Amino acid sequence: MLLLAADENFNNDIVRGLLRRKPDLDIVRIQDEGLSGADDQAVLEWAAQNGRILLTHDVSTITHYAYDRVRSGRPMPGIFEVSLDIPINIVIDDILLLAKYSVDGEWEGQVRYLPLR
Repeated sequence: MLLLAADENFNNDIVRGLLRRKPDLDIVRIQDEGLSGADDQAVLEWAAQNGRILLTHDVSTITHYAYDRVRSGRPMPGIFEVSLDIPINIVIDDILLLAKYSVDGEWEGQVRYLPLR
């Protein structure tokens, strides 16, 4: 199963819904890891060091830094960019589907936009 991290501005209703549906899901919130207020590059570095795919709504800057990491040969376990325009239940379904059926390392160096459909 994937290791996930929700960035500081990620919708906590989604995180709670994920854990309600799958209590053993391995997900942490960036702010609970001592990274409140950290810049995107620090968050991506922490995610890489901990092998966690980052869940984010930030399509404006984090993607740029993620691809910079890939171009420079640094690890980037993956990002799931989640649209704010889709219902929470669809987001939860998509994340749980990805968590269940993805294999280790599958999303390395990639940015995936949700919803899947």
